Amino acid sequence: MVLRYGHDLAAEAARSVIKEMREATTPGGGGDRSPADEALDAMAAWIAERIRPSLTRVINATGVVIHTNLGRAPLAEAAREAVAAVASGSCDLELDLETGARSSREVHIEQLVCDLTGADAAIAVNNCAAAVLVTLAALASGGGVIASRGELVEIVGGFRIPDVILQSGARLIEVGTTNRTRAEDYERAIDESADARVLLRTHPSNYQIVGFTEAPALKDLAALARRKDLPLVEDLGGGALVGLGSGAVGEPTVQASIAAGADIVLFSGDKLLGGPQAGLIIGRRDLVRRIARHPLARAVRIDKLSLAALGATLRLYRTGRADEVPVVRMLRQPPEAIQARAARLMAAIADTAEAKIELAASVGFAGGGAMAMQPLATSVVRIRPRRGGVEHLAARLRTGEPAVLPRVEQGWLMLDARTLADDEVAAVATAVRAALGP
Repeated sequence: MVLRYGHDLAAEAARSVIKEMREATTPGGGGDRSPADEALDAMAAWIAERIRPSLTRVINATGVVIHTNLGRAPLAEAAREAVAAVASGSCDLELDLETGARSSREVHIEQLVCDLTGADAAIAVNNCAAAVLVTLAALASGGGVIASRGELVEIVGGFRIPDVILQSGARLIEVGTTNRTRAEDYERAIDESADARVLLRTHPSNYQIVGFTEAPALKDLAALARRKDLPLVEDLGGGALVGLGSGAVGEPTVQASIAAGADIVLFSGDKLLGGPQAGLIIGRRDLVRRIARHPLARAVRIDKLSLAALGATLRLYRTGRADEVPVVRMLRQPPEAIQARAARLMAAIADTAEAKIELAASVGFAGGGAMAMQPLATSVVRIRPRRGGVEHLAARLRTGEPAVLPRVEQGWLMLDARTLADDEVAAVATAVRAALGP
């Protein structure tokens, strides 16, 4: 055991097991097994539990495409291969192989992003919140950021736009009301605030305000910003690069924001783009370069593995292969394809006598702070176990191998076929059979 796990871990296991054996109120199991054998087995079990990875693969059967708790976007095969290649040894992260001189890590994605979006320049940081923070720190520190009261959102984890603005060294200048803000509200704030530095627009990617509402079009805000010589920054959030089907009605693309005149557009790499965790900062070259030179840019820069995955994902878009990106495939897939996958799963488990099992229509969501409240038509296999209850069955699926995350709804356990890959159906069927067993 010492040879396999090292002296320190083996010694710690021995101390723990001996202590437990001394405190036990009943003697060992008896039979042919000696106390020493029992102690060695207990030590092996103790060590296995201590070194078991806590970060593990989970099959997403929830119907939430970009599930924040499950790591958001699953990576395309090309992105996984790119990560493995870079992780296996050294790479040219900041080296120009032709000249041998130091280079910038941004060269690996900038031209791709510019070609896809129409922006003049681009950099990547480690997430979209970091992109907002470093952008405002570079462009507005010591001055004012003008934002609509209807866009002062809170994102996952309790982080709020007003707090991000404060941490950037800028002050918040609120305009309009929660439900109605007009272009003249922004103009009045500019005229009344000598220190105004940035117009900030936040796309409502994780919430909706409905009813008696009004907000200026992006092109109108861009025209105002140009007239007043202030940069317009749009925090787009999701970051769609292609149309995403009927479930994404009204979701703007990054290209549309650039075309409408936003000076800087910020968006995530791991939401609707379908890549790794990243925050993209794109737009006017002079502003992007100014942001890139800010000291915070180094603190929040993207790492080599995420950069490799992001570059590979962008190349899929650039070569017309966006459907190889799992998020795009899941959002775009036709209802008949989802239903066929659900039917395959149903056929694989329908003969069990341990549960009532049905094929049904249902709805899922994009998730991940994208396309709030837009239901996505889907097909599910729903299960009601004859013993133990649905919550018990859900727990057994979550803790099985592989782990399967379903959803529980109206007394049924739901396995949503939209978020399952074709090659996951057999594994889910096996997991369900095992979870329904003794």
